[in-house]
Amino acid sequence: MKYFTFLFLLTCLTSCKDDIKTNDAKDASIDNLYSLMQGSFDSGAQAKADSTYYNISLHMYPIWEGKGHFLYVEQALSSMQNKPYRQRVYELKKLSDSTIGSYIYKIPNDSLWIGKWKTPKAFDSINLDQLELKNGCEVILQKIAKNTYKGATGINTCESTMRGASYATSQVEITKDKIMSWDRGFNKDNEYVWGAEKSGYIFNKTVK
Repeated sequence: MKYFTFLFLLTCLTSCKDDIKTNDAKDASIDNLYSLMQGSFDSGAQAKADSTYYNISLHMYPIWEGKGHFLYVEQALSSMQNKPYRQRVYELKKLSDSTIGSYIYKIPNDSLWIGKWKTPKAFDSINLDQLELKNGCEVILQKIAKNTYKGATGINTCESTMRGASYATSQVEITKDKIMSWDRGFNKDNEYVWGAEKSGYIFNKTVK
């Protein structure tokens, strides 16, 4: 009896330890993801290897310290960083042990905030109530490995009218030193109308 009890305990210790490792690997830490997303990135290496991609700069910096997990996000052609084509605020929310939602807000008078990723304290002069949530455009992310998160928007949930589109989709993968982002627009017949055709943009981290 003692022998079988020992075998049971040994088996349990081994398998339970493996289960704990598996659960830890998939436990989505919002602080970890928040840290990975911060910094400056660009797609210069990808643009150099494939001329169908532009060299785009991506700046993501924390704002509203102590009030949640918010990032000011600014994207522009690297050669025209004074004229960004996208300015947003992202809010990370823990949805479950394995999922985190990245919610997207439009900023009013966004031209006033160009380059403010350099001085994120400037955002203390506005608050979340003054921003416009892009309903249905949130990206739901899951941790798939250490320092690796992957996710996407819902199907047909993110409304878009750009270049004849009816909706947009985003697929995202975030790792320790890069972000892959594939944004595309589709019309009412589910036909592709804008965005990178072959795969997403790969942004390598240049400044942490």
